[in-house]
Amino acid sequence: MAKKTKLKNGLTLITAKIPQTEAVTVLVLLPVGSRYEDKKINGASHFLEHLMFKGTKKRPNSLLLTKILDSVGAEYNAFTSKDHTGYYIKVAKENLNLAFDVLSDMLFNSLFDAKEIEKERGVIIEEINMYQDNPLIHIQSILEEVIFKGNNLANQIAGPKEVIKKVTRDQLMDYARRFYSPKNMVLVVSGNFKDDQVNKLTRQYFGQQIGSGKTKLKYERFVSRQRGVQFRIEKKATEQVQTCLGFLGYPIGDKRNYALILLSVILGGNMSSRLFSVVREQHGLAYYIKAEAGAYQDTGSLVIQAGLDRKRFDQAIKLILSELKKMKTDGVTKEELKAAQNFLKGKITLDLEDSESVADWYGKQQLFLNQLLTPQEKLKRLFAVKENEIKKIAQEIFTIKRLNVAIIGPEQGIKSALGKLSL
Repeated sequence: MAKKTKLKNGLTLITAKIPQTEAVTVLVLLPVGSRYEDKKINGASHFLEHLMFKGTKKRPNSLLLTKILDSVGAEYNAFTSKDHTGYYIKVAKENLNLAFDVLSDMLFNSLFDAKEIEKERGVIIEEINMYQDNPLIHIQSILEEVIFKGNNLANQIAGPKEVIKKVTRDQLMDYARRFYSPKNMVLVVSGNFKDDQVNKLTRQYFGQQIGSGKTKLKYERFVSRQRGVQFRIEKKATEQVQTCLGFLGYPIGDKRNYALILLSVILGGNMSSRLFSVVREQHGLAYYIKAEAGAYQDTGSLVIQAGLDRKRFDQAIKLILSELKKMKTDGVTKEELKAAQNFLKGKITLDLEDSESVADWYGKQQLFLNQLLTPQEKLKRLFAVKENEIKKIAQEIFTIKRLNVAIIGPEQGIKSALGKLSL
């Protein structure tokens, strides 16, 4: 069971004990990402994430920072999304003090050295190049540009190269000052620890008053104006057509997401799913195919992704859409639903075996929903879903008016196939 405490400076502390482990994870989440950025600073959240590892007043360069963590075998990293940024350090329980010390030092005392900023521009541009050269990853960004066009959710997390080349130190510093304050932070400690120790360390390292406290986190809410199929093709000389079909879903707090998650499992969540069985096993049209549900605070999506045989693309798309139509007309069987529920039960159990995953589980719930559901409580809601609810969800979302398509591959024959789409 997780516990929540609010500090005087506005920081939210979440603690989740796992007595059977010898490790502990300290995670800090901030509800800020690329959807909070205007075009002039698109990529600032991700740029700041990089700079937090480049030196502090106490540890003036990245080597001193990483060397002290490496000396105790710590696992540490950071990540940026469209709606949140996170930093974590995972250590043996006897090194918990060090994890607090280093993480707070990075977040509150980073130098943002001008020379380091200039060097990091090149690093980030190469990171962008790496993603853009990988169709399996890049296709997901293209799809969200199609689905969310006109809204900041369409922003690239790493930003466009032209912004990364020009964004100034002052702009980055201003962004950090506005958003990196304790009142915006969720601090999660998960693993083997003593309550008194964590409470003391939290006050010592995260109890300070930093930031003006006047900046409210705001984002432009997404309102769909879609009236028909939207698609984008990025022409590339590949043997395979990397394909994403995306349908508008529901916001993160919407109860319909439980049925949508189960629908995605039955449709393409594992190797016994409908799409995997039909498209890969029966017809040999793909090596990789999956379906996955995702959600933001104001909207969501159901995405089908596949690497398809370019010579039989038309056939593959027809098969995929045929399975969606069956889901709308016939729904799912009791056996399929039970199997999907048990699959998720096993997956959640395995996913939450270590302190890092548990920290992420509770931290994101607090960040986006201001709640702390246990795995058992979430599973209870998933197991309460009935077959007719999944059929209803399929009928709601699998429509041409909600369909978005992103393609990376040769253009020949693709446009004509997309022109025949029907649901």
